[in-house]
Amino acid sequence: MSETSAKTYYVTTPIYYVNDAPHIGHAYTTLACDVVARFKRLDGYDVKFLTGTDEHGQKVEKSAQAAGVAPQAFTDRVSQNFRDLAVHMGFSNDDFIRTTEDRHKLACKEIWQRLFAAGEIYLGSYAGWYAVRDEAFYTEAELTDGPQGNKIAPSGAEVEWVEEPSYFFKLSAWQDKLLAFYDANPDFILPKTRRNEVISFVKGGLQDLSVSRTTFNWGVPVPDDDDHIMYVWLDALTNYITAVGFPETEEGGEYAKYWPADLHMVGKDILRFHAVYWPAFLMAAGLEPPKRVFAHGWWTNEGQKISKSLGNVIDPFDLVERYGLDQVRYFMLREVPFGNDGDFAHRAMVQRMNGELANDYGNLAQRVLSMVAKNCGGKVPTPGDFTPDDQALLGAARNLLPKLRELIDVQAFNEALEAIWVVIRAANGYVDAQAPWKLRKEDPDRMATVLYVLAECIRHLALMTQPFMPETSAKMLDQLSIGEEACGFEALDAGEGALIPGTALPKPEGVFPRFNEDEA
Repeated sequence: MSETSAKTYYVTTPIYYVNDAPHIGHAYTTLACDVVARFKRLDGYDVKFLTGTDEHGQKVEKSAQAAGVAPQAFTDRVSQNFRDLAVHMGFSNDDFIRTTEDRHKLACKEIWQRLFAAGEIYLGSYAGWYAVRDEAFYTEAELTDGPQGNKIAPSGAEVEWVEEPSYFFKLSAWQDKLLAFYDANPDFILPKTRRNEVISFVKGGLQDLSVSRTTFNWGVPVPDDDDHIMYVWLDALTNYITAVGFPETEEGGEYAKYWPADLHMVGKDILRFHAVYWPAFLMAAGLEPPKRVFAHGWWTNEGQKISKSLGNVIDPFDLVERYGLDQVRYFMLREVPFGNDGDFAHRAMVQRMNGELANDYGNLAQRVLSMVAKNCGGKVPTPGDFTPDDQALLGAARNLLPKLRELIDVQAFNEALEAIWVVIRAANGYVDAQAPWKLRKEDPDRMATVLYVLAECIRHLALMTQPFMPETSAKMLDQLSIGEEACGFEALDAGEGALIPGTALPKPEGVFPRFNEDEA
């Protein structure tokens, strides 16, 4: 096996609840994973990128009842909306899992049986507060009083008092083991602020976790006890190993190849399930925990919290129709440090589109390739000796990849884009300083060198913006006559992948049109 084929990377989104339509939060999480997956593939990794839908639980059952259809028919319909979103946003997931699939029920049964055989699950009875919306249990201390004397969870969801027989997972026994695990794996939870929250929660004491319900039946039956349905989070979290073939763990299979996952991407509201319950379940079952859980922030809309009641839910399908696919992808990962909350504002979107995409990047490519078309016979020019200024710009472009690797590996997407834009701004400054339109008359050979340096710089930029903006990057590479075989990061080396003088180039066309308010 070659070194390249031996490099694997497994990245997952959370599986999305099918009780509602996809919104900007779903698009944001999956987009972040898509950028990582595309980057790693271009960098020679064998990538598995998983997304899917979470289709069990009381919340889904109630939504199906409200819609007047059977739960399976309801989930079939709503799950398709998330598949459609993946296509619409250009996501490159390799698999789409549904928790109603037989392969998943098999994996759930196996992990339950392993936990039970290890003495980690016992039968008891549960009495406490439960939020159907969150599919989560809460202690009295976590609740606040609502306006009607009702109890409210930290998430804002209403809770109800539940009393029923239940199987319990011995989570209390995992407190010290989890703290030791976090200590041994300091980058298991990112960003660091979220890591601190989780450690504080675990140090506050863990109670045994109810992992079955008897008051509804839409879920995975507990093995050997059909009166109980598995707690939806034990069911849901297991999807990550279902998709790599669990319980088949032998060498040669996907589990042995891809597990443990390199990255679980989640919203901050479900961090506790992924960073506390999930590693405890896995270690208790004799399985390895994932390598990283990254919890990102939430979006507001023009400074307002997004909610159905306010009518300001952001539909990603509408965003793409209004602004363009790559423009939306760019904005969402450029606007705020990944991990923080962000605000989606029309004015900010237009400023990014017109300032950075159209003026900085699009204009650089358009004017350079137009000068090549006009002054070099529409062919890659033949350069002469490179000056220190030429070497500086080429060096900046060639040094981008190591920086981007470091930043993508810690999910610092906005910093990665800023590193790319440093080179774009340097290239625009180089154009102004070298003034190739003057050199056309004064020193045509020098003009050819300048335009070659710029075209080579654009090639690097187009290659490295592929994970973020795949459609426009592909168009830019087409305009440089770069074939599909030369679109991986291995082509960034100055030798084999560099532009070949004399190569015919197609007529240049702009790829980032300005956003016109009147037309909109």
